[in-house]
Amino acid sequence: MFDALSDRLDGIFSKLRSRGRLTERDVDEISREIRLALLEADVNVRVVKSFIGRVKERAIGAEVAKALDPGQQFIKIVHEELVATLGGTTGKLNMSPKPPTVLMLAGLQGSGKTTAAAKLARLLKSQGLHPLLVGADLQRPAAVEQLRVLAGRVDVPFYSEATDPVSVARGAIVEAQRLGRNFVIVDTAGRLQIDTELMDELRAIDAAVEPHNTLLVVDAMTGQEAVNVAEAFNEAVGLDGVILTKIDGDARGGAALSVKEVVGKPILFAGTGEKLDEFEPFHPDRMASRILGMGDVLTLIEKVEATFQEDEKRKAEELLQSGRLTLEDFLEQMQQIKRMGPLQNVLGMLPGVPKEVRNAEIDDRELGRIEAMIRSMTPEERRRPELINGSRRTRIAQGSGTSTSDINNLLKQFKQVQQMMKGMGGLARKGKGDKLGKGKSRGPKMPAGGLPGGGLPGFPPR
Repeated sequence: MFDALSDRLDGIFSKLRSRGRLTERDVDEISREIRLALLEADVNVRVVKSFIGRVKERAIGAEVAKALDPGQQFIKIVHEELVATLGGTTGKLNMSPKPPTVLMLAGLQGSGKTTAAAKLARLLKSQGLHPLLVGADLQRPAAVEQLRVLAGRVDVPFYSEATDPVSVARGAIVEAQRLGRNFVIVDTAGRLQIDTELMDELRAIDAAVEPHNTLLVVDAMTGQEAVNVAEAFNEAVGLDGVILTKIDGDARGGAALSVKEVVGKPILFAGTGEKLDEFEPFHPDRMASRILGMGDVLTLIEKVEATFQEDEKRKAEELLQSGRLTLEDFLEQMQQIKRMGPLQNVLGMLPGVPKEVRNAEIDDRELGRIEAMIRSMTPEERRRPELINGSRRTRIAQGSGTSTSDINNLLKQFKQVQQMMKGMGGLARKGKGDKLGKGKSRGPKMPAGGLPGGGLPGFPPR
């Protein structure tokens, strides 16, 4: 996500951190590099011009000149202006005072609209709401059936009928009231391009049900074209917000960084992967931090809260405080992390992770190989890895379909993680009785430069 832009900005800011002062000429030079990085990321030209103008105005003023660390102050300014460009604050759906709240999803064909409807329904359901999915896309073959299947997978009621889109939308309101549903998500038809027929159909549905939220679903990977599409839909039917799909495949970030400032409508949600649970509210401040390589701890915490059961969290905390780790514990922790989504995404949320590790090509199938190696060990070997001699390594390699060098690498990495856990466990135990400030305990810290040896736990070095 935004890897290309993040790498460029990281390279630019690395030059800043060693400077004791910044002259106006320095600011001009750095601003020029940032401008090029944003244009290469396919950010709208007007947005780039406005962004650079605001950064330079603040950087040349007293804000940087009087700072103890001018480089860090400049980065802080860039971060704040990125947040403003992305929308400033987290947007919210318009709620109807009298249920149900109606959401109409619009967009071009292929933008991921039908899947986004199901993902949104799942997210609303996880927040204690009661959505109804409505198949009003009667143009595309099998669109209704696709949404029906997805509704079953997220365990949400589905409604459609073989009439016309307006009748389907009207009938959905009646059905939602009958079922006691407080949200109605209407999936409308798309086209390969914007045309009069598409807009007329959307206006007819809009007039029939008066949706409280008209959300445009756009593919982030189309870059500035996504912004052009958003402008056209906003002029034609009036938008309340945008859903960006396939944002995990957008290495540049042009659409995300342009749509709010150009269209004037907030990005409300982002699809971060193919799975139905890889969909989240769009937080401008968190996204700006990710772009600048600062991590996204709040989203990571929310994922942990949503993924881990209370007993699992308690066990993980006890494991950290004890500082002891067996291969059985390690296997269990890996399985829990897998539930949080692709490991690459999880790493991107961790602050302080080196760029080389963050951008490393991590195949999630590697977790399966590690799991096979550990499961090929006896219970005693998992508890006491020091027992694993040459003959045992050969047996484990044969049982897991790997090589003895893979087993050696796993054991070496595991030993490093064990040592790190012992250090973190000591800090965690100390933190229980060592209070800082107003009741804040000292917690474990990530070692400088990431994990020991610069590797990932359990991943054989490449």
